[in-house]
Amino acid sequence: MTTASEPAPSIWHARYVWVTIGAVALIFLAAIQSLAVTTVMPVVSADLNGDRLYAVAFAGTLATSVIGMVVVGAWCDRGGVLAPLTTAVALFVVGLVIAGVALTMPVLVAGRLVQGLGTGGQTVALYVVVARVYPGMLHGRVFAAFSAAWVVPSLIGPFLAGAVTEFLHWRWVFLGVAGLTVIAFAMVVARLYGLPLHTDEPATGRIVPRVACAVAVAVGALGLSLAGELGAWAWVGVAASILVIALAARPLLPRGTLHAARGLPSVVLMRGLIAGALFGAEIYVPYLLIDDYDFSPTFAGLGLTAAALAWAAAADVQGRFGDRIGNTRITLIGTALLVAALGFALLTALLGLHPAVLIAGWGLAGAGMGLMYPRLTVLTLAYSTPQNQGFNSSALSISDSVGSASAIAVAGLVFTALAGSGAGFPAVFAITGVLALAALVPGLRLGHAHEAATVR
Repeated sequence: MTTASEPAPSIWHARYVWVTIGAVALIFLAAIQSLAVTTVMPVVSADLNGDRLYAVAFAGTLATSVIGMVVVGAWCDRGGVLAPLTTAVALFVVGLVIAGVALTMPVLVAGRLVQGLGTGGQTVALYVVVARVYPGMLHGRVFAAFSAAWVVPSLIGPFLAGAVTEFLHWRWVFLGVAGLTVIAFAMVVARLYGLPLHTDEPATGRIVPRVACAVAVAVGALGLSLAGELGAWAWVGVAASILVIALAARPLLPRGTLHAARGLPSVVLMRGLIAGALFGAEIYVPYLLIDDYDFSPTFAGLGLTAAALAWAAAADVQGRFGDRIGNTRITLIGTALLVAALGFALLTALLGLHPAVLIAGWGLAGAGMGLMYPRLTVLTLAYSTPQNQGFNSSALSISDSVGSASAIAVAGLVFTALAGSGAGFPAVFAITGVLALAALVPGLRLGHAHEAATVR
């Protein structure tokens, strides 16, 4: 391992450049898809008469991604990365194609479920690629580059998705990304061949129990999304689903995660809380602009653009100066920015403020997440060994997805229950604001692994 006293090579060095380009390209396309779908989903929902499945279209993808994360994480810990990465990308593309040709909302949701399997697996596989290809001191730079890969999508993704929807059809938002992903992956896989991606001491633990737990978590998350269909029993369904998720997720997470034990458990828990706070609210930002301010789909993504730009800029700061800033200050600054953004969104929805307040304020959310998100990934790898890189990476991503899916599902249930009263949007932003504040508990217990010696 390279130490802090040795010169740090660049992630664009000839030894790494093609892996960097390929990995960033996959992140770029995932970003395009994520921002685009968030922007156009109100139109898709209206076209397919799918208001009741609106939240499921988001939460379902996050739910099934847990299965992909666990399978790919275990697969990577037992050998190389190419086969699991290839499988994950294939599922991602198939899911996009199904969604792109869907004639009904249930079929579109089915495509999103398949897509989730690929999305989760791809994320974990790329984390393991970073761990096995790059020296530790470059991990922060790589994850900053991943965040920077959101810059161009943030500039053109929402606007382009809206334009494609208005002038062509929303289906091309899915099908276009599917075609580009095939091209990008063809370049990536060629560059990864021949690199030492296998671990010398593969893990030998049983996979089937972990996969069973992952399926149970996914079922619980889907149950949350569909709880609104139970009518008067909706909150009983919510409680049962949360119980299933909590019990099934425990073997998939580091011991002590659910009670914020110091170190890696708190890293993983914080990731889930801030993800839930951001993504539980973010899908309602363009929704609010379209519903209350008559924005067109082309311009409704402006709030997401501001946040993504701020995210990339803050991630670059973290990549360069994260160790100097320190984990505690990153936590305090990041959560303060996220809470402030949710406060601006709440006030905009509650008081009917000018939409510029929402758009500019949401940029603070991106800045906060740009500081915290990549730092938590760096800490996860710093706490890991070659035998558990896949497990820990999948645990981080599982927390991310479960937190997001749960927040989206609960927020969606509340939003639906308050539909017509004018309180739906304020309630969503209030709930997610509480989650952001709760992230301070694990955030102040992150500890330090070896990132001080391996990250610049």
